[in-house]
Amino acid sequence: MRRQNVRTLSLVVCTFTYLLIGAAVFDALESDAEAERLRVIEYVRRHLLEQYNISVAEYKLIETVIIENQPHKAGQQWKFAGALYFVTVVVAMIGYGHSTPETIGGKAFCIVYAVVGIPLGMVMFQSIGERLNKFTSVIIKKMKKMLGCATTEATDVNQLFVTGTLSSIVMTAGAAVFSHYENWNYIDAFYYCFITLTTIGFGDFVALQKDNALTTKPGYVVLSLVFILFGLTVVAASINLLVLRFMTMNTEDVKAGDYEMQDASRSVITLDGELMAINGKLLAGTPGAEITMDGNLGSYTSVATVCSCTCYPRPHHSPTESRHRSPSRISHLLVDQVGTSKVMPPGSEQFPPLLHDSFMVANYLRMKRSSV
Repeated sequence: MRRQNVRTLSLVVCTFTYLLIGAAVFDALESDAEAERLRVIEYVRRHLLEQYNISVAEYKLIETVIIENQPHKAGQQWKFAGALYFVTVVVAMIGYGHSTPETIGGKAFCIVYAVVGIPLGMVMFQSIGERLNKFTSVIIKKMKKMLGCATTEATDVNQLFVTGTLSSIVMTAGAAVFSHYENWNYIDAFYYCFITLTTIGFGDFVALQKDNALTTKPGYVVLSLVFILFGLTVVAASINLLVLRFMTMNTEDVKAGDYEMQDASRSVITLDGELMAINGKLLAGTPGAEITMDGNLGSYTSVATVCSCTCYPRPHHSPTESRHRSPSRISHLLVDQVGTSKVMPPGSEQFPPLLHDSFMVANYLRMKRSSV
């Protein structure tokens, strides 16, 4: 099996195994807590219905009002500041879900806007990431030169270390900022930064959604947008290095496989364990039996080409008289052990010229081995 096929199959198996392991871990960590929350919510709901003597329909109405009112705590979502935050989330493919278009026109425009904006954003992030990688490579070369390293070349590992460190700095600093402004604990803030910059975007934690922040805190709005755009650029630089490295490895395997296929396509027949190539070269032979160019024991791979334009090497005791060379037959080049008779396979006239010559070469080699 070709190496790239093995790698692809291994990736599929590892990915599905990783998914199964993740599902098992989250099941163990979250299922009991979820069941407990549902039990508490159901208890409180029954208690409220009994205490205030309200119907189930009225209770559902209250739930709807509370749920719909939650996003509006950030202020008007569709004024310019909120709309800018929304389109940034769309183009970056984060998709918090904190606010969504409600009108038909808004939904239609969102589709068209995303179709154009998402590829544009991806190209921009990748382009800036490449420039960042180029900049880091220059810095790494200068640092290695200053430190007197033997090699000053910036390797992929060096660049991954730098961009990974920069990504960690961005996330930790962003977590500190959001923890301060949103009153989250640091773990929740770091979780929000990671989910945002990896474009997962669950939406369980969303910045700018408290105390009318979209309208009353323009500086915080700008800081949040800069964090998203710059953070995604840094993460894109790291991902770009990983993807390019994998693509390079895969391309090398594909080229190696293509060369193998080209070599295999040049072979035409295997006779008695001997692989003949289209150009008449003996590629491999029966294990244990070897012959050299001068007729002595040696390696099959050293046998010269026996095409119509190259004379097959004759034994040292073969006659020296000249022979007429035919472009379609090489039987006149093959002699028996005494150098007089030609080796012809039974019914050789029914074979095409190429197979005809291959049979004669094989018979000649078998006779040489038997004589030895």
